[in-house]
Amino acid sequence: MSANQSPTGQQPTATYDSAFMKAARREPVPHTPVWFMRQAGRSLPEYHKVREGVSMLESCTRPELVAEITLQPVRRHGVDAAVYFSDIVVPLKAIGIDLDIKPGVGPVVEKPIRTRADLARLRDLTPEDVSYVTEAVGLLTAELGSTPLIGFAGAPFTLASYLIEGGPSRTYENAKAIMYGDPELWADLLDCLADITVAFLKVQIEAGASAVQLFDSWAGALAPAEYRRSVLPASAKILKAVEGYGVPRIHFGVGTGELLQLMGEAGADVVGVDYRVALDEAARRVGPGKALQGNLDPTVLFAPTEVVEAKTDEVLEAAKGLEGHIFNLGHGVMPSTDPDSLTRLTEYVHTRTAR
Repeated sequence: MSANQSPTGQQPTATYDSAFMKAARREPVPHTPVWFMRQAGRSLPEYHKVREGVSMLESCTRPELVAEITLQPVRRHGVDAAVYFSDIVVPLKAIGIDLDIKPGVGPVVEKPIRTRADLARLRDLTPEDVSYVTEAVGLLTAELGSTPLIGFAGAPFTLASYLIEGGPSRTYENAKAIMYGDPELWADLLDCLADITVAFLKVQIEAGASAVQLFDSWAGALAPAEYRRSVLPASAKILKAVEGYGVPRIHFGVGTGELLQLMGEAGADVVGVDYRVALDEAARRVGPGKALQGNLDPTVLFAPTEVVEAKTDEVLEAAKGLEGHIFNLGHGVMPSTDPDSLTRLTEYVHTRTAR
C-alpha cells in the first residue's frame, strides 16, 4: 500500500506529493525535506508566550494551544513537516497514571510500577481518553493543507523505563533489574505498553496525521542481543499494528548506532539516525529498503553560520547515496538554540539540494 493512502481505497490526501512524504517513500524529491525534532517548543519565544502559566501536561490537553504551538515552527522556519506537540507520557497520564512533568527534571511517576500487581494500574487507552488529540489534529490538518503532520508516541522500552524508575535515569538499574530478573513480567509490561501506544497512534492517524514517529529515546542503553530479545518484539508489534494505514512509520532512538539494523527490522519505513553515526555508514547498517532521517549534531547550531553550513554539507554528502533522506538533527532542538539558526538551516538545505 502506498504511504498516506487509506486502506479503504480512498484517494491520497493533500500531503501525498509533499517532499517529506516522497522522501519517506524513497521517491525522487524536489529538495531534501527538513523538519526538526522538538521544533515546536522551548527554543521559540512565541512558544514561551503562549505557554505562560500553563503546565506542560495541561498544555497538551488544550487543542487550540496544541495547534498553535505545532504551527509556530512551520510558520517561522518553513520546514517541510509539522510534528504534533505533545509528550510521550500523555497516554499514560490519560489512563490514570499519577505523573507530572517537572520543569528541569522531566516526567516523574508518583508510584513506580515494579511488581506484577502494579500492572493492574495500566488499562487500555480509548479514543475518548484523548479526545483532545482528535480535536487538535483536526484543527491542524485543516490549517496545514499540503504540509504533513507527524504524529508520535514513546516506544515501550522508554515508557517502561520512566514507569519503573519513577523518572529520568542514567543507569536504568531498576528497569534492567526487571528485564533481566523477571523476563515474564518485563514482557507483559512492554506488551501492555505496546497496546496503549498502538491506540494512541491510531487516534492520531485516524484524525489525519500523515506519518508517525516512534521515539525509543533510551534504547541506546541496551546491547543488541538484549534489544532483540527484550525490546524489539513490542516495538515491532506497534509498527505492524499501524502498517495498514499506509502512513510512513519513523523509528528513532538516541545512542542507537549499534541497534540500527534491529530498529529497521522492527518494521519502520524510515530509520532515524542520531549524530554519532554518519548516514552512509548508517545505511550500510540498516540495509536496503529504508529511508533514513538525520543527522546534524544539535550543538553545531551554536557555531558560526559558515561552520553550520560546512557541517550540513557533510551530512548531505553522506546522504547522497541513500534511497531516501529526510534532513533532521541527530537529536532534539536544544532550548537555548537561536531560532534564526534553524530558519537559516532549513533554507540552506532547501537551496543546496534543489533538483
